[in-house]
Amino acid sequence: MSRTRSYRCLNCLDHAVTRSFDTSHLSMTCPNCGSFERFANEAVIERFESLEASPPAEFDWDRLERREKLLVAERLARTDKTLADFDVVVDEEAADGVEGRTDPESGDA
Repeated sequence: MSRTRSYRCLNCLDHAVTRSFDTSHLSMTCPNCGSFERFANEAVIERFESLEASPPAEFDWDRLERREKLLVAERLARTDKTLADFDVVVDEEAADGVEGRTDPESGDA
């Protein structure tokens, strides 16, 4: 028997679906809020909520936009990355952002 995964609507955070595969997100129309949205892997949502409840001291969590926070949560939940692998950078001509450090020899983000 294969393991199932839950995915939750990123718009309303109320509706969840279960699938028999593991991916970071699905895109579908939410029957609860009616929007065509990403449904994030429940592990990502749990990590995001954990970070929101107890913001990391490593960088200014509140400075990030929701999308950026979800990206950080996704990388932490689904890869071997840690908070030390992220930098909060200020783009002088645009809004604040998150940039993952890269290893110049491997090119990995």
